[in-house]
Amino acid sequence: MARRRQIYEGKAKILYEGPEPGTIIQYFKDDATAFNAEKKGTINGKGVINNRISEYVFTRLSHIGIPTHFMRRLNMREQLVRQVEIIPLEVVVRNVAAGTLSKRLGIEEGELLPHTLIEYCLKDDSLGDPKVSEEEIACFNWCSHEELQDMSSMAIRINDFLSGMFSAIDIRLVDFKLEFGRIWDGDYSRVILADEISPDGCRLWDINTGEKLDKDRFRRDMGGESEAYQEVARRLGLLQNEDSGPGEVLDMSAHRGRLRTPSKPKK
Repeated sequence: MARRRQIYEGKAKILYEGPEPGTIIQYFKDDATAFNAEKKGTINGKGVINNRISEYVFTRLSHIGIPTHFMRRLNMREQLVRQVEIIPLEVVVRNVAAGTLSKRLGIEEGELLPHTLIEYCLKDDSLGDPKVSEEEIACFNWCSHEELQDMSSMAIRINDFLSGMFSAIDIRLVDFKLEFGRIWDGDYSRVILADEISPDGCRLWDINTGEKLDKDRFRRDMGGESEAYQEVARRLGLLQNEDSGPGEVLDMSAHRGRLRTPSKPKK
């Protein structure tokens, strides 16, 4: 078997040259980082779980007309995606005060926001992914006004859909980040959803107990990271049974309905 050419390695994924022109193989790692990679560790089985959750979410989003880079899952840790020109911005969607918003504005964590808040951050670890304004985005031409409007519009639609999807399994979607990329057809480009959507980039709280089911468990040294990620997969119906580990995540083709599980008690 020919050795694959690695294109890029990030904090959570490795990108390889795909089998056809214009494609990339996205490999999900177990590595975990926080605070712009100042804190590093490993969450056992995270790559497998995130691969399946992201596959599930991107597939569901495509059904409501959101264009994405996802093509198909290849194996437990890899998926085939369209090659895009990544726009150097993170689009952060907030429904509940938490994380840097609470720290920056002194708002108590858990307070419901009056309306959904969209923020933009420059993708630059060396600068700490700073929050940027629409005026700064336009000034430095990180994307066009039309692209920004497309990203904002898609972010609102994605938030509406995911909030309902997670609410149905007793999970509150507190906030999450999105990344977008350009695909080109000659001189014409359009913006599509890229990267991943998983507990790595979402704050997910149990509606009844407030239990954190996301990477905050790693950031805050709470423990139970693998169990939290698996709990999200179970509620989405992606694990076979209560005793399943990451190796027993179901194939999407075999997925039927959702598996509801009792809420965890507060620790």
